[in-house]
Amino acid sequence: MSVRAEWLQALLKIVSPVLSALSEGNLKQTLPLDFHPDRADFAPLEAFGRSMTGLAPWLEADESALDAEERALQIQWRRIALRCLDRATDPASPDYMRFASGGQPLVDAAFLAHALIRAPRALGGAMEERLRAQVCAALRATRNIPACNTNWLFFSAMVEAGLYILGEEYDLMRVLGALRSFEGWYVGDGTYGDGPLFHWDYYNSFVIQPMYVDLVNLLKGENAEIEAMRERVTRRAARYATVLERMIGPEGAYPVVGRSICYRFGAFHMLAQAALEHGLEAQLSPASVRCGLTAVIRRVMGAEDMFDEKGFLRPGVYGFQPELAEGYINIGSLYLCSAVFLPLGLPPQDAFWALPDEAWTGRKVWSGGHIPIDHAEDM
Repeated sequence: MSVRAEWLQALLKIVSPVLSALSEGNLKQTLPLDFHPDRADFAPLEAFGRSMTGLAPWLEADESALDAEERALQIQWRRIALRCLDRATDPASPDYMRFASGGQPLVDAAFLAHALIRAPRALGGAMEERLRAQVCAALRATRNIPACNTNWLFFSAMVEAGLYILGEEYDLMRVLGALRSFEGWYVGDGTYGDGPLFHWDYYNSFVIQPMYVDLVNLLKGENAEIEAMRERVTRRAARYATVLERMIGPEGAYPVVGRSICYRFGAFHMLAQAALEHGLEAQLSPASVRCGLTAVIRRVMGAEDMFDEKGFLRPGVYGFQPELAEGYINIGSLYLCSAVFLPLGLPPQDAFWALPDEAWTGRKVWSGGHIPIDHAEDM
């Protein structure tokens, strides 16, 4: 099996239980809701939005570049994804999801909007008018949920970007508010505080930098201020991606630090996005990133108790470790791990997939190899 096929198999193993159940209209009946049951009302949208944000680039990939087997799978999953969007946003559906109240729906509507931005042709452009109207109504319903002065500002901004990609009126000020706030919270060396204070965790990767980069790239032509900050934002993100790559140990393990560590290899969201968007720093080889992320995927997926008997994720980093899950985490939350698979949006002929294997930094240095010296950047 090729490495690309291995990645795709892992991604579909993770998201299939969620999306298959939702496409058939029985996700709410099927998704385990007994872990932190006070969060049960939010779990379906969390599972759906987070699964889609990682799956979307593969759905968008140029089908003409894929072999026949992968192309057939892509066609199948494009159809499933559109059915899921319908089930989730149709008020008459048994799986109609909670968008308008409770705080959390803003978060996962944003992840769903991020999927639309990552697949404007395969998702946004493939919707019939009835479905497009439903999705837009669901996104607009989150506008009455206030965003606190943290990474949540990006959730409000991404909802507006989702409306923009669907051709709807959007609130530019919600976008600018997030971009301006985080410009003021930059702490140096490719890293932002999550609000006025710095938190030592992976939220720069889970949320902040992937959304920041995609917002400035998407809307650069709509506003001169966004255009002016774009180069700076993308350069910082590239530096942060380099730091993430250096956090991959020789055997594919990585530091277990900070909040939401049960999102597993979603911790490498920004590194995966930098690879997808050809945004890696020049000294970082796409092949070494592929090999490093593959080591992480194999390490995490190698745990025998990562999935329950129905195939749904269980909380933990390596297998089932429920004590690592904060009170706000339910089974649906865990699906942000899908973000590590973003490079599947690149064609098989891209350097990321086509270049010969190359050891990543952690493997090189701890086997006596030679690596470039690392240093902080003033940006």
